[in-house]
Amino acid sequence: MSDYIHFTDEQKERANSVDLVDFLQRQGEKLLPSGRDKRLASDHSITVRGNRWYDHASEEGSYAIDLVKRLYNLSFPEAVSLLLGGEQGVEYRQHSKFSEPEQRKPFALPPAHTDMRRVFAYLIKQRCISREVVSEFAREKLLFEDAEYHNAVFVGFDEKCVARHAHKKSTATGSAFRINVEGSHPAYSFHYVSKNPSPNNLFVFEAPIDLLSYISLHPQNWKNASYVALNGVSEQPVLKLLELYPQLQRVTLCLDNDKAGHKAASRIHETLRQQRFEDVVYDVSAHKDWNEDLKALYSQEQAAPSMVMT
Repeated sequence: MSDYIHFTDEQKERANSVDLVDFLQRQGEKLLPSGRDKRLASDHSITVRGNRWYDHASEEGSYAIDLVKRLYNLSFPEAVSLLLGGEQGVEYRQHSKFSEPEQRKPFALPPAHTDMRRVFAYLIKQRCISREVVSEFAREKLLFEDAEYHNAVFVGFDEKCVARHAHKKSTATGSAFRINVEGSHPAYSFHYVSKNPSPNNLFVFEAPIDLLSYISLHPQNWKNASYVALNGVSEQPVLKLLELYPQLQRVTLCLDNDKAGHKAASRIHETLRQQRFEDVVYDVSAHKDWNEDLKALYSQEQAAPSMVMT
């Protein structure tokens, strides 16, 4: 039997008030920007902010102690001890519950650059996306280059053609920067709905670049289908599109080919089943995601002439 450890109420409150971003980064966890939150790279369904966390898959969350128990399979005393610094005496940053709440800014698209040269170069040359696909999304005002940092901006419109969501992705070589513009409505993420009124398929992706990559890999009659990028793993954009467009008769889940993507796809499938939407299928990339598949195909095509020559 393990030794009993008594913690005072003040110690438990201090453990629960640990800033989770500081704690997780010092545990070696990789965190990804997700609006005002941070998302765990090891489990995309979990986001943290301050001393609070939320699991979008199980729809539950609370404070620091519960997350540490959950992530590292620890008992309550073990989790509290770790948050209080353990034997090493590490002091983690505290999140003050008395801090002033941040004022949420109203949504606004970032100013556009006068041209899209860097975005076109990034998406076509670095990401191997079809020039025709990039041009089509630019013409539809779903994609542009921001003026300040030359990010690619992927825009989501509502049913009244009002921009309600924007996702920024750096075009700088080697940069992993990506973030949703503050005030973005999660239900209206980057999407393309077919203008063909006939029943069609809704293809679902985690990221806008994977959406564009999939179309580049499957260009034939692509405009007869519809597409949405979740910018994460929330099912909200899927449910909103199914609500607004009854012609969407099938959902094809094309999420990342990794543990987090498989988990999210299963959860979204179950949510759709609960909503009595039964026609759900899966399409899985050969590599980690659809852009990796596209780049692999491009590399093969580039190598083919030299192989013939020899």
